[in-house]
Amino acid sequence: MHNVFKEKFVQGGVTFMTPILILLIIGLAVAIERIIYLNLATTNTDKLLKAIEEALENGGAEAAKELCRNTKGPVASIFYQGFDRYEEGVDMIEKAIVSYGGVQMGKLENGMVWLQLFIALAPSLGFLGTVIGMIQAFDDIATAGDISPTIVADGMMVALLTTVFGLIVAMILQVFYNYALNKINGLVNSMEDASISLMDILIKFKAKTN
Repeated sequence: MHNVFKEKFVQGGVTFMTPILILLIIGLAVAIERIIYLNLATTNTDKLLKAIEEALENGGAEAAKELCRNTKGPVASIFYQGFDRYEEGVDMIEKAIVSYGGVQMGKLENGMVWLQLFIALAPSLGFLGTVIGMIQAFDDIATAGDISPTIVADGMMVALLTTVFGLIVAMILQVFYNYALNKINGLVNSMEDASISLMDILIKFKAKTN
């Protein structure tokens, strides 16, 4: 399989096949980095909210703030920003959570635009290589002065290889992109639900302490 891939790669022409291969390598690196980051960013929000509620009961807002500081993940970071403005009132807490939630969403989506670019560029480079290959094939026909089936078939096969590789690269990266996008959507929904739950907990706690 490796030898067949290498043979077809060479037949497709290094000029256009190399950029497509580079897009695949860089795209996979970006995708893997995003997936690892998103998996590490996943937090058990129910467990965190329960721990925050217990911390509020036992040590107040400072204890809950310290808990958020020592917990990894975007949800805990958002909660920390809220508790950092605890003394300023519920409205300021909510504003801080919403504002910093937007920042965390940006961090989650970091790099996704590059994956989109690579998915679009790979088949485009393939099509460009095909068009140039077909032009070259017609030049060969003109030079030979004969429309030989062998000349036409060889030229077209080489030309179409770049399109095939470009489409394969785009499909591979699309799978990783959709997986990462699904993880981001899940994390964003989790962040929003957890933020609403936190506000409910804080409102109840403030009502109890006042």
